[in-house]
Amino acid sequence: MSDEEHQFESKADAGASKTYPQQAGTIRKGGHIVIKNRACKLVNLKLISGYPYDDDLTCVVEVSTSKTGKHGHAKCHFVAIDIFNGKKLEDIVPSSHNCDVPHVSRTDYQLIDISEDGFDDLKLPTDDALLTQIKDGFAEGKDLVVSVMSAMGEEQICALKDIGPK
Repeated sequence: MSDEEHQFESKADAGASKTYPQQAGTIRKGGHIVIKNRACKLVNLKLISGYPYDDDLTCVVEVSTSKTGKHGHAKCHFVAIDIFNGKKLEDIVPSSHNCDVPHVSRTDYQLIDISEDGFDDLKLPTDDALLTQIKDGFAEGKDLVVSVMSAMGEEQICALKDIGPK
């Protein structure tokens, strides 16, 4: 038994949480929220009175409030877009309950090289127009800076800046 070799995967993680709790009623449009274990940006929010729901669940641009219904808590209807794949996700949570909010960071890096199969260290952008701009700009010899968004262990290029020729 002692002669067996044990292999352990080590990850450079200091044990910090990838999310933090925030009361559902305090999350606002344009903020971030975790829905179905995906980091999302909130595009629509509507506060609804208590259960049961009626046709009042349509997505709205503005934030509206309502009093608690006879069946319990006021509800928050979140409509959000996944920040990495662009999919629309929805969730309904009592306004007094906590939701997970991801730690989202944005960092700029100078583009040095593009490998044959894409980028060595970063996930390719899901936006085809952005991907084309990056490849064309690099081929033309422009000095490019890419903005990388990271959250919950994922990262992806989300924007491009041209800072002039090399």
